[in-house]
Amino acid sequence: MAILAISCVSCKKYLDVTPDNVGTIDYAFRNRNEAENYLFTCYATLQQLIYPQNNPGFTTSSEIVFPNDLTDFQGIDPTGFNLIRGTQTSQNPGLNYWDGANGGQATYRSIRRCNTMLENIDLPVDLGIDEKKRWIAEVKFLKAYYHFILFRLYGAIPITDVNLPINSSTEDTRVKRAPVDSVVNYMVRLIDQATPDLPAVIQNQAKELGRITQPIALAVKAQILTTAASPLFNGNPDYAGIKNKDGQALFPSTVDATKWDRAAAATLAAINSAEANGNSLHKFIAPANVGTLSDSLKTVMDLQTAITEKWDLNTEIIWALNPYFPGQTYCGPRLTAKAAANPSFQGTFAVPIAEQELFYTNKGVPINEDNTWDYTNRYSLRTGDKANRFYIGNGYTTVKAHFDREPRFYSSLGFDGGIWFGNGLVNQEALYYIQARGSGALAGPTDNVRLNITGCWPKKLVNYLTVYDDGYTIADFRMPLIRLAGLYLQYAETLNEQGKSYTQVVPYLDRVRARAGLPGVVEAWSNYSKNPTKYTTQDGMRQIIHQETRIELAFECEPGWDLRRWKELQSVLSKPLQGWNIFEADAANFYRPHTVVIPVFNSRNYLWPITNNDLIVNPNLVQNLNW
Repeated sequence: MAILAISCVSCKKYLDVTPDNVGTIDYAFRNRNEAENYLFTCYATLQQLIYPQNNPGFTTSSEIVFPNDLTDFQGIDPTGFNLIRGTQTSQNPGLNYWDGANGGQATYRSIRRCNTMLENIDLPVDLGIDEKKRWIAEVKFLKAYYHFILFRLYGAIPITDVNLPINSSTEDTRVKRAPVDSVVNYMVRLIDQATPDLPAVIQNQAKELGRITQPIALAVKAQILTTAASPLFNGNPDYAGIKNKDGQALFPSTVDATKWDRAAAATLAAINSAEANGNSLHKFIAPANVGTLSDSLKTVMDLQTAITEKWDLNTEIIWALNPYFPGQTYCGPRLTAKAAANPSFQGTFAVPIAEQELFYTNKGVPINEDNTWDYTNRYSLRTGDKANRFYIGNGYTTVKAHFDREPRFYSSLGFDGGIWFGNGLVNQEALYYIQARGSGALAGPTDNVRLNITGCWPKKLVNYLTVYDDGYTIADFRMPLIRLAGLYLQYAETLNEQGKSYTQVVPYLDRVRARAGLPGVVEAWSNYSKNPTKYTTQDGMRQIIHQETRIELAFECEPGWDLRRWKELQSVLSKPLQGWNIFEADAANFYRPHTVVIPVFNSRNYLWPITNNDLIVNPNLVQNLNW
């Protein structure tokens, strides 16, 4: 009966639960149902990526800071967040995805599972040919993706194409790292083999949503090739001396511009596949209880629900993780007196001021470039008024920097005085706003467990339908891994790196900007920027694309990876990360920038160290730079 229960579990459940280990390989592949359970095991590690605290793209991105002195961490392992404090070591690496320790998944074990599946896929006699081809394709994709996880972290890695026999000699098990280009070509080859046998769309969403499709595979291929073309891996002089023991160079020593050609072609193919199969930029689908919204709030909700809308209704999501995002309680403030009296949300994911200032003005240019915006006096005080009531609490004193910002600023950030559409209120004339100044404020610091050390929350990661009052009711959503907007921005980047004219690049940026309620790049910079011709040069356009990407994909675990491949993370983390003076109730004292973290980051931190013990056990392995 137990075996029958496992076999009959719906396909959707497989993405949320890691199946129990089976006793023998023969048993695991004795029939179609048992083999399907093993297929779900191949997916299992992927689904563990739902925890943002274990994703270096989130924890080391400079987008979020997390206190390391709480008296109760409320279920969060701070290892990943502490990496920017200089805690990484080669003796015991944090977020170790090589061995599976300190918040990291044992990724090579996941690859071995995939190999086992491919080795035994012919054993179930009742498995149909078409289904077998699909499963093989899915597993090949997963195998490529698990290699990609390791590639992002370590660069050159051992390729595990087949499992070693159990009677292998010690020398056979001492694998060596493969050069970067070999790893990239291997991952791409696997995806190319898999793509034709994957479905274009998931027909039975109730049972199979989350399984791999052609648009997912093509989008990941584009992501791999874009990463390989980027400065971190494409002729990076820092890595010229990293070689295997036999002298084989592990990183390319010269820049290869044609890698951008491959990345551009792959990204366009991914866009075409996604659009052909129904993907488009998301627009807010208002339920019946939401009345007419102002253009301001409608745009904010278009943006916010691009993340939190149900996957089957969100036309923008190309790929998301099937388990529900587990971090909403860390991302939301207390908005009501009942919530303050009985605090449940931790609210400890804190957005530093530098991230807040990354967002554009309402003219669509950076705040330090806008010739109509008072950058110098941005920390002076201003009171919310009727004209700004859909963004700022009417009559509430806040800081001038919160006014006249782009809609993504208001959809992504929860700040002192900021309007919060939702939490049970959807009448645009009667909404909550955040009160965060001092210990007496509803969202202010009241203990050393549930406090936000910067006074700003990643609102983007809280569903507006979630209600936090006397207790809370979570409206679940699935965190996107790849959105169509991200592909548009990636394609703009690849075109620019190819040296294409801005006239070919800006249409893809402008698609994303238009949905965000902003003028196009040419109009915005020509009319409002102190550097009106910035978009006409390759370097200027590069800066625009990078900032646009960091804004649009903020808190989605991707900008941290982008900053690494661009070799820009060291520059971002070269300055102290600051927040507001959260224990001060008076506005003039609250709005004084206060250092919360002094990051520790240098060139060696772009790649993870291989554990010292692994180097001892396998003398064929060589270490990454300066570890």
